[in-house]
Amino acid sequence: MRDQFTYDYAIIRVVPRVEREEFVNVGVIVSCPALKFIEARIELDEQRLMALDPTVDLESIRSHLAAIPAICAGGEQAGPIGQLSQRERFHWLTAPRSATIQTSPVHTGYCQNQTAVLEHLLDTMVRPPRAESPAAQDATLRIAQAEEFIAVAEEKLGPLPSAANEADSDTSCSDSPI
Repeated sequence: MRDQFTYDYAIIRVVPRVEREEFVNVGVIVSCPALKFIEARIELDEQRLMALDPTVDLESIRSHLAAIPAICAGGEQAGPIGQLSQRERFHWLTAPRSATIQTSPVHTGYCQNQTAVLEHLLDTMVRPPRAESPAAQDATLRIAQAEEFIAVAEEKLGPLPSAANEADSDTSCSDSPI
């Protein structure tokens, strides 16, 4: 089994009108100091953001969000913050602030593959739910289990009455008005 490493992450949010405290999750920052890893991925859903505030300055939001992965990468192109250590950059990016771009509180976990963690967090916390979300998959599994149970019961007991058959055989019901 591969080693597991602790990692920290925060969800990047856009809060178009801070006074309303409404936000859209738009990205993730993951830091794994043991692997000298820090990366941010941004997936801005402009329609969701415009639903909160049709007057939001999308060009400004895009520009500010683009700085986050650059700061994670570090180096001169990221400005003075890019010169800090990876851990310092992570803490600077995730510091609480009352601004249009914010992060969630920092959370910690264990991973073997930090890139897979990034994808998982994007899927569960940023991207809109898909029809085959874990909840949908669970419902599909439960339906399949119920159908299998019914098939086994019918095999052992014979055909089970259905609700439609019971209604048809019930002579006490009438469709005629009283």
